[in-house]
Amino acid sequence: MSKTSHSSKRIVLSSLLGVAVIGGIAAGGLAMASASAPTEPTLENGSARFTAPSDGKAGSLTFAADVSDDSGVKGVKVIAWPASSKLDPTEAELRNVDSAVCAKTADDTSRCTYTLRVTKAEAAELAQGTWYVSALATAVDGGTTFVPRAATFDVTVTH
Repeated sequence: MSKTSHSSKRIVLSSLLGVAVIGGIAAGGLAMASASAPTEPTLENGSARFTAPSDGKAGSLTFAADVSDDSGVKGVKVIAWPASSKLDPTEAELRNVDSAVCAKTADDTSRCTYTLRVTKAEAAELAQGTWYVSALATAVDGGTTFVPRAATFDVTVTH
């Protein structure tokens, strides 16, 4: 498999190979200047869908969720991985993966969407069956919420 400069493809490649390139990264603490602890963001309505490539067109993996926090939403990090790989990413590992695009829907809520283009060659090498999406939501005030299985989807590719 050739290397690619697209960061979104790195996620598919690392998921597909079962390699946790993000493993071994030490979790850093976050110092808070205020005496009160930040609230944790909420991640709701998470859903994922895989569309296989067909008729010369690329396929895709799309994950979307509503994220809320009283301080606002800073961002969401996302990784998809096959259940058969037993990867089970941690919160610390998710700090270094691709980000979803978040669009503000209210003062304290954003709709965050992650879309990954999947070529026919990449799809042919994906593990068939159940996949999970892990997500790490971060609020403006620094609060975080890690959802190890924010969504589940199935990969079915006809060869």
